[in-house]
Amino acid sequence: MMKLWFLSFLVLAGFITTSVDGSVSKTSMTKIRKINSKGPYLGIVVPNAFEMTPLLQSSSFVADENIPFFDFSGRRFRIGRLENEKVIIVMTGLSMLNAGLATELLLSLFKVKGVLHFGIAGNANPNLQIGDVVIPHYWAHTGLWNWQRFGDGPGDELSLESSGDYTRKIGYLKFSDYNNGTKHGSSSDNLLNNVWYQPEEIFPINGIPEVRQHAFWVPVNKHYYAVADKLKGMKLQSCINSTCLPRAPVVVRVERGSSANVFLDNAAYRNFLSSKFNITAVDMESAAVALVCLQQRTPFIVIRALSDLAGGGSSETNEAGIFAPLAAQNAVSVLLRFISLLFS
Repeated sequence: MMKLWFLSFLVLAGFITTSVDGSVSKTSMTKIRKINSKGPYLGIVVPNAFEMTPLLQSSSFVADENIPFFDFSGRRFRIGRLENEKVIIVMTGLSMLNAGLATELLLSLFKVKGVLHFGIAGNANPNLQIGDVVIPHYWAHTGLWNWQRFGDGPGDELSLESSGDYTRKIGYLKFSDYNNGTKHGSSSDNLLNNVWYQPEEIFPINGIPEVRQHAFWVPVNKHYYAVADKLKGMKLQSCINSTCLPRAPVVVRVERGSSANVFLDNAAYRNFLSSKFNITAVDMESAAVALVCLQQRTPFIVIRALSDLAGGGSSETNEAGIFAPLAAQNAVSVLLRFISLLFS
């Protein structure tokens, strides 16, 4: 009993230094403070190692001499410089959940003045090709649905719509429009009926706690988007060994991109997203990064290189297996050029 009391006294008196602040150890807090003392940083958010490796291998990246990385909660935050600007690089992993968690940790732990998210994406715009790098003005999560019961239609109120939980303002997908084998141009009912696209609930840091706001189209930072216009005409890689693209890739600002926890390899749904929402880039992470930055009131932009025509096209326009490394390298090249222009 006396031993237990003595140990309690040592802990309270601070003689035992293994106590923690929440789930963050004192050792980790000390490192975080040291890292932040050199901030603020640009946060570089990348989906996976396939896209991150060419960035780390570029001559532009210089790791910090004292703390080159910090591991926390399953993530590795790499500290260094790109184009001589202080950066913290984090890999998210696949999906909206991973992207949101990694971005939230980045912004909660460190002094970050802006977020640059880059990688490769599927393409829903037939006017663009593999290797092109797109910078959408708006991002949306198109995987949050209200699935309407069979028998109800566009004029019928959705379940829980009256309480403000759901809406019919954004639009819907009617499954019977895509029935296979319809006759004489007429469609038959489909038991899957309709799904209605829904905005996310967000809770901004400068808002009232537990009072939700809604967001569907999330705009990138105005200044960042203006700087991105200067990337036009940038020369990008167009060949892998002896295999070349039909034309030289371009950098272009586009209106919209979308994300969902779905790997999109379906031409019909690709065409629907393009015609319904004017979407170009489709991926599984960017909207999560956008929504977290919106909540945290942090400037952000997304740079995505097109790796395939989602759902397939001709043999020339859907060679993702060959040209994905080229797309990843083009995304890195545009990212580095953007950083240099951002502070020039």
